[in-house]
Amino acid sequence: MTAIAFAPHSTQARRRRIAGVVYRDLAAMRRSPIRVFEILFWPVIELVVWGYVTLFLQANKVPFIVSMLLGAVLLWQVLHRASNEVSIGFLEDVWSRNLINLHVTPVTPGEYVTGLILFSLIKIAGGLAVMVTLAYVLYGFGLFSVGIGLIPFMAVLLVLGWALALVAISAVLRFGEGAQVIAWSLVFVLQPIAGVFYPVSVLPEPLQWLADAVPASHVFEGMRAVLGGAPVPWDTLALAAGLDVGYVAVALWLYTATLRHARSKGRLSRFGE
Repeated sequence: MTAIAFAPHSTQARRRRIAGVVYRDLAAMRRSPIRVFEILFWPVIELVVWGYVTLFLQANKVPFIVSMLLGAVLLWQVLHRASNEVSIGFLEDVWSRNLINLHVTPVTPGEYVTGLILFSLIKIAGGLAVMVTLAYVLYGFGLFSVGIGLIPFMAVLLVLGWALALVAISAVLRFGEGAQVIAWSLVFVLQPIAGVFYPVSVLPEPLQWLADAVPASHVFEGMRAVLGGAPVPWDTLALAAGLDVGYVAVALWLYTATLRHARSKGRLSRFGE
C-alpha cells in the first residue's frame, strides 16, 4: 500500500495529527476498564446523592423544586468534566513521561490541545447520556425539558471548562508537577460564585458583582428561569458567550506563553523525572 503524504501545514495533515491524538487516548481507554469506569462512576454517584436529597426535601414539604437541582447537577457535570478531562489528559502525558515525546513530533501545541478537547467531548457525551437516562428513570426529570436553550447553555459551560483546563495546564507548565492539584480543583473555585445550586441573589453584593463576570452564573440562572416557566434569556446567554471568548483568548495566550517559557528553560524534558 502506498502511503499518502500531505504538506505539513495543510488542512489534511492537521486533521490527521489531531485524529492521532484522539485515537491514542481512545486506544488507551479501550485497554483500561478502570478509565471507562471512572468516566461514569463519579457523575452517577453525584446524581444519585443529590437526587435522593431532593426527594427527601420534597417529602418533607421543603419549598424546593427537584427539577432545578437535578438540572444544576447535570449541567455542573458538563462544566466539571470539560475542565477536568482536558487537564487530566495533559497530566497523563506528564505521568507517563510522554510530554517531551509529543513536543518533538510534528503535532503542534494547538493540534494537541484540540485533540484533548475532542476526546473530552466523547467522554462527556458518554457520561452525560448515562446521567440523563438515570435522572429520567429514577426521578422523572428530563434534561431536554429545558428546551432549545439547552444547547447554548451546554456550549457556554463546555467552552468555559476548556478555558479553565488551559489555565490549569499553564500552571503545571510554569510551576511543575507540584501544581497539578490545580488541574482538578480549579473548577471548584468558581462553584460558590457560579450559583450552581442556589440563585446568585443570595450571595453578598461584592460576590454578586464577581458572579456577573462568570459565564457559568448566567447559565445556571437562565436554567432556573427556564424551568420556572420563563423564556430562554438570550441576552444573558449572549453576555456569557462574550465572556467565554475573552476567557478563552486569555487562556490561549497564557498557554502559549508558558509553553514557550518551558521550552526555553528546558522544563519539558524534566517532567516525569
